[in-house]
Amino acid sequence: MNKRRTAGVVAGVVTVGAVAAAVTIFNLPDAESSSSGSSSGSTVANTADIVKETLIDRESHDGTLGHGSTTTLSSRGSGTVTWLPATGATIGRGKALYKIDNKPIVLLYGTLPAYRTLRTGVKGDDVRQLEKNLWALGYRGFTVDNKYTSATADAVKDWQDDLGLTETGAVETSQIWYAPTSIRVDSISSENGASAGGEILKYTGTALVATVDLTMDSQRLAKQGATVQVGMPDGKQVPGRIVKVGTTVQEGQGDQEDTTLIEVTIAFSGAPKGLDDAAVSVGFTASERKDVLTVPVSALLALAEGGYGVQVVDGSTTKIVAVETGLFADGKVEISGDGLTAGMKVGMPV
Repeated sequence: MNKRRTAGVVAGVVTVGAVAAAVTIFNLPDAESSSSGSSSGSTVANTADIVKETLIDRESHDGTLGHGSTTTLSSRGSGTVTWLPATGATIGRGKALYKIDNKPIVLLYGTLPAYRTLRTGVKGDDVRQLEKNLWALGYRGFTVDNKYTSATADAVKDWQDDLGLTETGAVETSQIWYAPTSIRVDSISSENGASAGGEILKYTGTALVATVDLTMDSQRLAKQGATVQVGMPDGKQVPGRIVKVGTTVQEGQGDQEDTTLIEVTIAFSGAPKGLDDAAVSVGFTASERKDVLTVPVSALLALAEGGYGVQVVDGSTTKIVAVETGLFADGKVEISGDGLTAGMKVGMPV
């Protein structure tokens, strides 16, 4: 049976928007001898192992280190601003954010905003949130639940006394501000002597985070809770996790339209100090296939009858086995085919 010289091109698309992998292989068997035939002769010079592994396709995008997006704090009361914190200051639970008429407006921890006056007889999750803060600050004598009792009011009076406030036993919305954790003052929007009632400052979280702006074409990468790899300026790679996904608008230049971007915030640990505004690279996982058989992409053969195969090498015997391809990543390709197992050797181009 005669063999003819053929040439084929293997092109594998990794994922949408990724670069295709391509190789050209010569001297391939024709359709009659491609999938089941075997031959013996001289040993194949170059081989590679079929490996069972987890194949991960990552996309790298540029990002910036910082403290994340800002939140605006506005005064709800009337009076005069008499004290403001310094830019860059860190403020924790129970500490003053600013002062109106020389009375502190205090930071407490929680996710519910202060939306009503809390006093004896009130019930709700916001009561529990306040009581958790009082307990954490050392004010006790009540049960932490959703009921604002006279015991809660007594603890509030003790707290107000220590703050230099009038001991009413009730908490007005203008007296407190809730944030999930301690905050870092990003910028000051008011000044001493200004009238209260407007924007006071902007703040961020205290932890260093990486922020990446993705185009809408890369939206599939922005999955909250997904793990990523953050490449530091010193070359160190640290694991991270997507903790927030939002949108931002990039203003167009000249006649260009504005562009909507996906803003991804990534939390991590282990970053060197003093890296605010430093550039980083973030490796997102585009696709992942666990426990699959892989070979180098260049081991693929374009079969004369269509599709792809690999040349299985067993000592001096070789045969072409047709394969189905899956994920392409890092110069490897996922394959499946009759009789293929990890540890087998496949021919490689010289």
